[in-house]
Amino acid sequence: MENNGPLNGIKVLDLTQAMAGPMATMTLGDLGADVIKLEPLNGDQTRSWAPPYMGDMSSYFLSANRNKRSISVDLKSQEGKEILKRLVSSSDVLIENFRPGTMDKFGMNYETASVINEKIIYCSLSGYGQTGHIKEWPGYDLTVLAYSGLLSLNGEEGRPPIKFGVPIADITAGLFSAISILAALHYRDRTGKGQFIDMSMLDANFSILTHQAMGYLSTGNNPKLLGSAHASIAPYQVFTTADGFIAVAVGSEKLWQSFCKVIGREDMASDPRYISNSQRVENRSDLVNEINREFAKFETGDIFKKLLSAGIPASPINRVEDAVKSLQIKERNMIRSMQAPYGKIELLGTPFRMSRTPGDVRLHPPMLGENTQEILRGLGYSKSEIEKMTMEGLINAGVSPDRKTK
Repeated sequence: MENNGPLNGIKVLDLTQAMAGPMATMTLGDLGADVIKLEPLNGDQTRSWAPPYMGDMSSYFLSANRNKRSISVDLKSQEGKEILKRLVSSSDVLIENFRPGTMDKFGMNYETASVINEKIIYCSLSGYGQTGHIKEWPGYDLTVLAYSGLLSLNGEEGRPPIKFGVPIADITAGLFSAISILAALHYRDRTGKGQFIDMSMLDANFSILTHQAMGYLSTGNNPKLLGSAHASIAPYQVFTTADGFIAVAVGSEKLWQSFCKVIGREDMASDPRYISNSQRVENRSDLVNEINREFAKFETGDIFKKLLSAGIPASPINRVEDAVKSLQIKERNMIRSMQAPYGKIELLGTPFRMSRTPGDVRLHPPMLGENTQEILRGLGYSKSEIEKMTMEGLINAGVSPDRKTK
């Protein structure tokens, strides 16, 4: 498939696993970069995070590894270290998400890589960063959410905090990594100089505390658990209808007036308890009880139409199935089908809609080592050298799909 992406010509060496790093490199791949996923002989750990499967591949792995080519190498071997060196010499970007110090063992920390390729942009993505007294701690989505303070914001008063349904800490760190790499590429275009990026999942997720952290800094009070409600706006949450739930966001006084008319409670618009947003926030409990009583008179579809016709932001609570099958998602081409060696698959589309250089889904998520031979040939290895390394078990030059290798 033709590559019209803005990063066409940029080569990214991806040594990451799980979600945060693969999300970063998939983002760059969607934008046209040639992403070479360098995997250990047993592959990215998420290849075995299953079920569910799509065909014989882990659905989890498929979710973050399109637009990549896979090479599988034993980096502990001398031959593996030489392959890594050649890859670094021809890459624009290297990204890894090992614990701090691990790349030293492979003989490829930033200092070494920058001698081999002075223009390399080297991104180390870790749980807690390359500095600080907890830098050695293992960091996964849940633990970073907990340490950052974000997990304490999610849930309802008197109940345990609730993890979000996708690894939001990983995804946030991955996107911040991609942004940092794009900024570094722009800087290199101006100066010719590469640089080191120390991306911490903790830093990335602490930074998105945004107004909640500022609220604490302003008052010294910890935010309360509010379920789906907003700390500073009311009504702005999920309400119960006669047959389900609906999300409603009344973000201005004009919308409040319209909202009261829609639910047949114009009296609430002039009630001193609800006369302004600050009053509604202060009297949130009474407000929510009154609105739920009114919403209980409507089925979700009926009240949604009334709210929408009045210009009030609202939405039914779509299940994943509902979202996937929705007309808007179809019209935006956000579900893509493609053929892979392991069968026909469906993937999420890319959100990058640019008039001249749009993002695209060009390559299927690779099988482990699927591209090992072609990548090694591109690095100058001969057929006999590749065969020898394969026989010695130093590289994986293509295996059956994931489920059959476990």
